[in-house]
Amino acid sequence: MFGYYFQLGMRSLRRNPVLTALMVVAIGFGVAASMITWSVFRVVSGNPIPEKSSQLFTVLVDNRGPQYNNDGEPPEALTYTDANALVRAHKAPHQTLFYPIALAVLPGGNRSLPLKAIGYATNADFFGMFNVPFQYGSGWSAQEDARRTGVVVLSHEFNQQVFGGADSVGRDIDLSGHTYRVVGVTQHWDPKPRYFDLFDGSAFDEPAQIYIPFHRADDLKIDTAGRNNCGGAPNTGVDAGREGWLHGECSWIPMWVQLDTPAQVSAYRNFLEGYAAEQQRAGRFRWAPNVRLRDVADWLDFEDVVPPESRISLIVAAGFFVICLVNTIGLLLAKFMRRSAEIGVRRALGAPRGEIYRQFLIEAGTVGAAGGVLGLLLTAVGVGGVGLLFSPEIAQLAHVDVSLMLSTLLLAILATMIAALYPTWRAAKVQPAWQLKSN
Repeated sequence: MFGYYFQLGMRSLRRNPVLTALMVVAIGFGVAASMITWSVFRVVSGNPIPEKSSQLFTVLVDNRGPQYNNDGEPPEALTYTDANALVRAHKAPHQTLFYPIALAVLPGGNRSLPLKAIGYATNADFFGMFNVPFQYGSGWSAQEDARRTGVVVLSHEFNQQVFGGADSVGRDIDLSGHTYRVVGVTQHWDPKPRYFDLFDGSAFDEPAQIYIPFHRADDLKIDTAGRNNCGGAPNTGVDAGREGWLHGECSWIPMWVQLDTPAQVSAYRNFLEGYAAEQQRAGRFRWAPNVRLRDVADWLDFEDVVPPESRISLIVAAGFFVICLVNTIGLLLAKFMRRSAEIGVRRALGAPRGEIYRQFLIEAGTVGAAGGVLGLLLTAVGVGGVGLLFSPEIAQLAHVDVSLMLSTLLLAILATMIAALYPTWRAAKVQPAWQLKSN
C-alpha cells in the first residue's frame, strides 16, 4: 500500500508543478538555513571528552580576595605557588598542570630556517588524563618528570613537518638551543572546544605541536606564551624579576585533577578548603576559603564557550524554518482541498479516514524528501560561507558529514509531515455525500 500511495503522491506532485516547486523551495531553504547554523553549533557546544567529562575537574583557589574578584569567583588559573603546592600534596589519583610555550626549532637535516613550535609545558599525567592518542612511543614517565629530563612529545603534524612522518622516537631535536629526546608522537589530536585550556582563550585555536616536562621548562626559565592574569591584586611580584613574579599572586597555570568517584571529589574538595584555610592562618589570605572544583561541562558553561552569535543565528534560522513550514501548510491545504471530489469518491467507496491520512501524509513526505535533497545541496554550499558570520577559527570547524546529511533529510521529511497534519485532517473531514451531490 505504501508503494501505491507513493505513486499517487508522485502523480499528484507532477499534476501541479508550480505548487510543488514552491513547497520544495520553501522547505529546502528553511532546512538549509537551520542545518548550516547547526553545523557550527554542534561543534562549539559538543562534549569534547564524553567518556571522562564528569571525572575531570579544574582546580581554582581564590588568592586575591573579594575586592578583586568578579562576582566572588576565584581566578581561572592558579599561581605558581598554589599549583606547585597542590601537585606536591598529590591528593588526587591523577593531576596535571601546564602552561603554553612557544619555542624555536633550530635548523637540522635539510632545513635551513628555524621553525616556531607552540605547545605546553606539563607533566606525565597530562596524556593519560586527557586521553591523548599516540602514533609512536608514549608520554614520558613520572620518574622523568622528577629527574627533569629533557624529553619531548611531538604532534603528528609537527613530526610530519620535522621528521617527514617517520618514527622519530629516540631522536634528538633542538628547541631554543636545548636538546630534547623524542619519546612519543601523538596521533592527530585536536579536541574542540579545547576545554582544558580555556584560561588562555584557546578553545578553538590551532592544536599544540610539542609537549615538554613542566619542571624542565621551569629550570630553563621558559616563560609562558599564554595569559598572565595579575588582575590588580597586591603582591604581583612583577617588579622583582622572574623569581618575584613566580612567587607573586599572578595566576597563569591551569590545573586539572581526575577524580573517579563522588567520595574522591568530596575528599579533594575538603583538602582544597583545608589548603585555603592554611593559607589564611599563615596570613597570605585574609578571607574565608573560596575554592572551586568544576567538571568539564560545568567549566564549559561557566566560560560561555559557545559563541553568542552561534546561538542567535541558530534561533533565527529555526524561526525562518518555521515560517517556511507555515507557508507550506497553506500550500498543502490548497493542494489537498482541490482534490475534495477525489476524496469524496474514495470515501463513498468505503475508504476509511485512516487511509486518507496515510495517502496524504506519504505525499507530504515525498515533498519533504525533495525539499531535503534541495536543502542538502544548499547546506553544502552554505557551510562554505559560514566564515561571513563566524570567526575563521570557528568557521573552519563547520563541515558536512554523513550525520549532517542524514539529519537534513530526516528533518525535512518529518517537519513536512508534521506540517501536513492540519491539511490532511481537513481532507479527511470531507463529506462524501456533499461532494458527490455537488459534482
